Amino acid sequence: MAIPNKRYEKKLVGFLTPPEITALLNAPDCSTVAGRRDHALWLLAVQTGLRVSEITALRREDIVLGTGAHVRCQGKGRKQRCTPLTRPLARVLKAWLAEATQRSDGIVFPSARGARLSADGVQYLLRKHLAVARARCPSLRQRSVSPHVLRHTAAMELLQAGVDCSVIALWLGHESVETTQIYLDANLALKEAALAKTTPLKSKALRYRPDDALMRFLTGL
Repeated sequence: MAIPNKRYEKKLVGFLTPPEITALLNAPDCSTVAGRRDHALWLLAVQTGLRVSEITALRREDIVLGTGAHVRCQGKGRKQRCTPLTRPLARVLKAWLAEATQRSDGIVFPSARGARLSADGVQYLLRKHLAVARARCPSLRQRSVSPHVLRHTAAMELLQAGVDCSVIALWLGHESVETTQIYLDANLALKEAALAKTTPLKSKALRYRPDDALMRFLTGL
């Protein structure tokens, strides 16, 4: 217990910008059943920040639509939590659930065979749609995007909207608020806003001017 933890490089969390989010959401072909499913899946992931295991485990009874629309899930440690849904997301889910209940046994996001999607299946779908999104949004080509990045994106959207870290911790189901501090480190906009509130130091660029003794020495070489 007295042995200190090994030091390692802590990288900043990755997240998507609004144009990148839009490109990913528009990547699925909504004229197909699979495309409508994937569009609803990515929209839910980006707006709620649910983990992949939480999304794939969702059943019809876990989603409440109408007034006070929300989704219930069981996260780490078998802790249950409720996450509110925006009106656009509720409309998309309502349309999808009307179609999905006819194709699966209560699973919100079934596979092509009607079974629960696996984590590897979600990874495959994300890679497929990222290939389309990267053609439309060049900045995505430089990013490594995983399903967990979509969770980070939801947290950063809340943080940039001015939501307190304690509320974000509850939203994501974090055990401690300290876990949510990683988003503060990665949010450059907050740091720039803090810098804008400070008084700029009065300074000007100075040019080096040698004294006469140095110039005489250099001239005599």
